[in-house]
Amino acid sequence: MAGPIEGAAGLTGRRVADESLLEDEKTMLENDPGGMLRATASAGAQVRESAALAAEANLTVLADEGRPRAVVVAGIGTAGLTGSILATVAGPRCPVPVIGHRSAGVPGWVGAADVVIAVSASGRSPEALAAADAAARRGARLVAIGNPDSELQAMAERARAPFIPVPRRAPARASLWGLAVPVLLAARSLGLVKVNEADLAETAARLDADAERCRANAESFTNPAKSLALGLAGSIPIVWGSSPLATVAARRFADTLAANARYPVMAGALGEAGRGRVGLLDGPFGGLAESSRDIFADPDEEEEANTRLRLVVFRDGGLNPEDEADEPVAVEERRADAVQTLAERRGVRCDVVTAEGGSALERLASLVAVPDFASIYLALAHGLDPMAVPAINEMKELSNPMPEGLQ
Repeated sequence: MAGPIEGAAGLTGRRVADESLLEDEKTMLENDPGGMLRATASAGAQVRESAALAAEANLTVLADEGRPRAVVVAGIGTAGLTGSILATVAGPRCPVPVIGHRSAGVPGWVGAADVVIAVSASGRSPEALAAADAAARRGARLVAIGNPDSELQAMAERARAPFIPVPRRAPARASLWGLAVPVLLAARSLGLVKVNEADLAETAARLDADAERCRANAESFTNPAKSLALGLAGSIPIVWGSSPLATVAARRFADTLAANARYPVMAGALGEAGRGRVGLLDGPFGGLAESSRDIFADPDEEEEANTRLRLVVFRDGGLNPEDEADEPVAVEERRADAVQTLAERRGVRCDVVTAEGGSALERLASLVAVPDFASIYLALAHGLDPMAVPAINEMKELSNPMPEGLQ
């Protein structure tokens, strides 16, 4: 008899998702001891709180030197995603480049003409700290966003740079809105993005409404997040976005599916998919798997035996088809229609998440909220704790250098 796999100690959960686990609120909450559902439901409150905290910071000093040459948003993981959100909300008319930087330090060309926004939920990520240090040394304007009373705050104070405190109450992946809103408001003070108080209020209200729809005691047939989670169970998800904004949401969903539910995911833009990756629909997990299906087999056994692709398409449609964009909205919409037709022809199941709202920020929120909950419900259906990820802690232990005294 084979022994346990090294490193598997403490791993719990079940290989096959159990739908009944999502109908038992008490069991779900017991399997979510860290409160990821509760933290995700706080998204609307995060928008309001972080907007208030940003208003208290002295961001006017950013505008004193005029428009920057470029803006670099430095951070890793969810903090790094805020750079993509800023670039997307600012849109193609943004007068300066917005660059996300997800490694230590800053690009070599950064200097006194630029702005660096260092973002870290904990306030101690090496990437954000190195970026803040480099910005200060090179004379770039600096804004720091993260946990109060942290090393990042101390670094910002030494550089006499604005610091926006975002109290950390959950893992960074459940704090997206608390980190993203200050980034947007810092950019607004530079005249680079149009986000007004009404946009923030409507976005917060949208997130509140989706949290109510996705609440734990709502049954699966009325809860869109549970329905999406159960549709993805046992599959290999492919998540594509029809527009730049939808692609940011698609990549966010891939991140949360991987971190919360431990599912392997491919995500990207439909434009890229059409250049080659759409061929996955013809492969052994796509059309070939469907063509070899035994129509007389038990559907449940057949589903468990053959892992298949599950396509999720994030559709935006844009706020105004007449607006300047990297690509006409009509082209994006035709491409989304085409990939859904291709999936249908090959028997690959497809879920569609469609943006709603009157501003780019609200539309992004409408694409992110339900999938965020779905990633948690998928974890809970497998009996996994969506917050505690043993491999992450193990990775840190294995990759961090051992203290000199213990070597």
